[in-house]
Amino acid sequence: MKEIRTEIKINAPAEKVWNVLSDFEAYPEWNPFVKYIKGTVAVNNKIETHIAPPGANAMTFKPRVLKFDTNKELRWLGHLLIPGLFDGEHIFELMANGNTTTFVQREEFRGILIPLFKKMLDVNTRQGFEAMNKALKERAEA
Repeated sequence: MKEIRTEIKINAPAEKVWNVLSDFEAYPEWNPFVKYIKGTVAVNNKIETHIAPPGANAMTFKPRVLKFDTNKELRWLGHLLIPGLFDGEHIFELMANGNTTTFVQREEFRGILIPLFKKMLDVNTRQGFEAMNKALKERAEA
């Protein structure tokens, strides 16, 4: 298993951060990493998401939503081609701290192809997480 974890402190309450994060139709306006999310985001539903890591090829996935807990967490599990090759469990977590929120974006990767993607994950995917975190912070604090 391989994990990428990033976090950022946002000077806004969790409800406001969640409203930005869960307004999927607005992603093309502000999100430099997750370009869009299509479909009904609800537990056990399949959605479509398009990610664009900086300096790497953009990819479209059709993950299954594992958790959708308002103001707290969104989690999905996606696979490259078939389960077991390259699986990613993507997690957005909000930790309320009064008028501020700690936003954690992380992903747990599993599968036999992980070694082939290590450099891309460590560099490009991490940069994508960080760019999205900063953009979310700017939008939620506006």
